[in-house]
Amino acid sequence: MRRSDRGFVTVEAAMVLPVLALFTVTLLWALAAAAAQIRCVDAARAGARAAARSEPVASAEAAARAAAPEGARVSVVREGELWRVTVEASAPGPRGMGVTLRADASALAEDTLGGGTP
Repeated sequence: MRRSDRGFVTVEAAMVLPVLALFTVTLLWALAAAAAQIRCVDAARAGARAAARSEPVASAEAAARAAAPEGARVSVVREGELWRVTVEASAPGPRGMGVTLRADASALAEDTLGGGTP
């Protein structure tokens, strides 16, 4: 090793470690946001299933809230023959760079099905 190369490894490591730490934090935040998005999708589906079974709107909202991330906003609306459930939640990010996650699910209302026994 030449005398002029001494200390370069230490300097390089000191420059790379903060970048690796930032990458790790960003990766963990992205994974948490993805998990919250999956919970929003599951919550919207649960609410739509409950509404389609002709359960009261309050029960459908409760089913969606039970599966949704904490603090999520849930709306249950009937549009013609469909029940539409929307779940929105905030995923906080570093330095106020959070994102709003949103999931929608629709289900055909059972009372509109031409059921019955033949």
